[in-house]
Amino acid sequence: MVKRCDWCGSDEQYIKYHDEEWGIPVHDDKVHFEMLILEGAQAGLNWLMILRKRENYRNAYDNFNVKKVAKYTETKLEELIQNAGIIRNRAKIKASVTNAIAFLEVQKEFGSFDKYIWKFVNNKPIVNQWKTISEVPATSIESDELSKDLKKRGFKFVGSTIIYAHMQAIGMVNDHLTSCHKYMRLNT
Repeated sequence: MVKRCDWCGSDEQYIKYHDEEWGIPVHDDKVHFEMLILEGAQAGLNWLMILRKRENYRNAYDNFNVKKVAKYTETKLEELIQNAGIIRNRAKIKASVTNAIAFLEVQKEFGSFDKYIWKFVNNKPIVNQWKTISEVPATSIESDELSKDLKKRGFKFVGSTIIYAHMQAIGMVNDHLTSCHKYMRLNT
């Protein structure tokens, strides 16, 4: 039997996400933008709910085309707020446009969002050695610094807890439990 991190339980979609995405280093700006929007949407909710709505988000947000999202009008925002397939929180939806604009500015300054974000971990994943899920923190010094810098650049829904979850998701932090089959695979 394959041993996984406790949080993914037995839900097929969670298992697939855990095995195929979570903690694997991402260096694609499109994926970075998608995950930032989804992590912001998840704030105060659970990740499985967001995963189940992920395709709806892709459809609603022009497949996370950051240039298109940055140009969304009030009419498009109202359309998104009426879309039952996504989280219809006005502040989160408005933040997605704000974040798209800020994301483009970061790309312009650094050449890519990837170059910007990975510098917060010296361009290599932080490898933790947690034995139990209760050991895994909600934030870190790095997520505090990244969150602060993102906020300074105008991003919204980027508190340290959201950003730490983002860092875990895109592989900046390997928080797979040491007993998980993914832990060693990501460290070789």
